[in-house]
Amino acid sequence: MTGHTRSAKHMSLSEAVSRYVDDGSSVALEGFTHLIPFAAGHEIIRQKKRRLTLIRMTPDLIYDQMIGMGCASKLIFSWGGNPGVGSLHRFRDAVENAWPQALELDEHSHAAMAAAYQAGAAHLPFAMLRGYLGSDLAKVNPQIRWIRCPYTNERLATVPALRPDVTVIHAQQADFAGNVFLSGIVGVQREAALAAKLVIVTVEEVVEKLQVPMNSNILPHWVIAAVCHVPNGAAPSYAHGYSERDNRFCKRWDGIARERASFQDWMNIMVMDSHDFSEYEKKMAAETK
Repeated sequence: MTGHTRSAKHMSLSEAVSRYVDDGSSVALEGFTHLIPFAAGHEIIRQKKRRLTLIRMTPDLIYDQMIGMGCASKLIFSWGGNPGVGSLHRFRDAVENAWPQALELDEHSHAAMAAAYQAGAAHLPFAMLRGYLGSDLAKVNPQIRWIRCPYTNERLATVPALRPDVTVIHAQQADFAGNVFLSGIVGVQREAALAAKLVIVTVEEVVEKLQVPMNSNILPHWVIAAVCHVPNGAAPSYAHGYSERDNRFCKRWDGIARERASFQDWMNIMVMDSHDFSEYEKKMAAETK
C-alpha cells in the first residue's frame, strides 16, 4: 500500500448530479455506440431535472427516456434513432404532439456537431465546415450561417461552438487523483469534455494508478468535476474490455416506448423506483430470466 487517497472529485453519482446538474442547464451525455452514460441519464431522470437543453451526436435510447420523462425542453443533435431498430417513439411524440412537453430542435450533421465541440474545446466562437454546401438543412436551422474565406473567397458554413454547462461521459478507468482513461470506439467524448464548463465521468473501475498504452485517450483530473464508480454504467451499450452491447434490449425498447402508458409504467418500475443503477440492473436481470 502506498497510502494514496482518493481526491474529493470521487463521489456518488447521485451527489454529482445533485451538485452539478441544475434545472435549465445545457447537458451533453456523449458516447458513440460505446460508453454511452446510461446510469447518469437515469440519475438525471430520477432527480427530476427539468428544462434541460440536451446535446448529443446520435441521441438514442437514453435521450428517448429523458425526453419522455420530461427532462428536456430543447435538443441539439445530429440524427436520432434506435440503432438498427427504428424510431425513438418518445422523441417523436414530443416533436409531433408536445408530449410530455414541446421540444425545440436544433439539428445538425455529424460533421457539424464534431466541429462545434472542437470549437468549444478551443474556446472559439464558431466552427467552419464545407459539409453544408448543397444541403437543405440550413433552411430549417437558422444557426447554420455562411462566411467567405478571407484568403480564397470560398463560401463556408459556420455553426456556433458547443460549450455545455455539463458534459457527462462513461469511461473504463479513473485513478485516485481523478485522471480518466477511455479506449475503444471513442466518438466526441474528449472534445465534449474539454468544451464543457463541468465534467462528470462514470467509470467501470477506480485504480490507484492508470496503466495505459501510449497515445491513449486521457482526460486529466483538472478538467473533471466528479468521478463516480458505476460498473456497467453504460448498459445496454458497452464498455470495451468490460461489457458487451445488449442488442436484445434495444429491440425490446421499441415495444416498451411505442405507447405512452407502457413507457411510463416501465420507467416508473425500473428507473424511478430504483435507488440507483445497481438496483435497476438487478431488476433488469430478473426481468430477462
